[in-house]
Amino acid sequence: MTWSEMAPLLEQACWDTLYMVGWSTLVTVVAGLPLGIVLVLTDKGGLLANAVASKVIGQIVNITRSMPFIVLLVALMPLTKAITGTTIDREGAIVPLAIGAIPFFARLVETSVREVDRGLVEAVQSMGGSTWTVVRKVFVPESMPSLVASATTTVIALIGYSAMAGMVGAGGLGDIAIRYGYQRFDSQLMWVTVGVLAVMIAVLQFAGDYTARRLHRRGQGAAPRLRLLRAGAANATATAGAATATGTPVIAERPKADTP
Repeated sequence: MTWSEMAPLLEQACWDTLYMVGWSTLVTVVAGLPLGIVLVLTDKGGLLANAVASKVIGQIVNITRSMPFIVLLVALMPLTKAITGTTIDREGAIVPLAIGAIPFFARLVETSVREVDRGLVEAVQSMGGSTWTVVRKVFVPESMPSLVASATTTVIALIGYSAMAGMVGAGGLGDIAIRYGYQRFDSQLMWVTVGVLAVMIAVLQFAGDYTARRLHRRGQGAAPRLRLLRAGAANATATAGAATATGTPVIAERPKADTP
């Protein structure tokens, strides 16, 4: 097959792959981020500790995550048909791609959130912050660089899943590799497809790493903020204790932020 014949096929296949991966990534992040946070909140010692809920949710995530994608792809065909109206083409791959990636991303989110300094959580709670405040002001912002890296890992995994989805006619680069490279023994097109996938993955990995590094640099002021919150919480506790002991109000001095 000449390049003039391969180019249109590869162009359409790239767009199909990006379409499938883009929509499935959106669904995965929207569903996987809160699921990962719930895993942290309901775990032992969490803000909403619940052994039963934690066990049930954890088992569902583990079972779904351990399911081979090709099996999940076939098993979800009735659900895919009900949601999208088809089990083939790129629309038919979005549902199994998302369902397969949600538990994977949720576990990565859980790991990222667990790395947040617990002292900051305690400081926010001591100032009257609710669970929602802790999630919105502490968990998500402080773990953002790690969350971006986790999302990048998930996107790359979805590209691999989308290639497997080509086996059931979902389109994309995987479909080109199977129909032309494997079934028609066109090794040239097969290796070109592999090269395109490698370039796509490299670009996405670079973009994700670059974004995570920028967010990490921007969040380097977290340590001074943490010390400020801790000092404020300790000062507030000392002030309340003094007021209780003496029966007179004590004005606490506001802690000063570290200066560079």
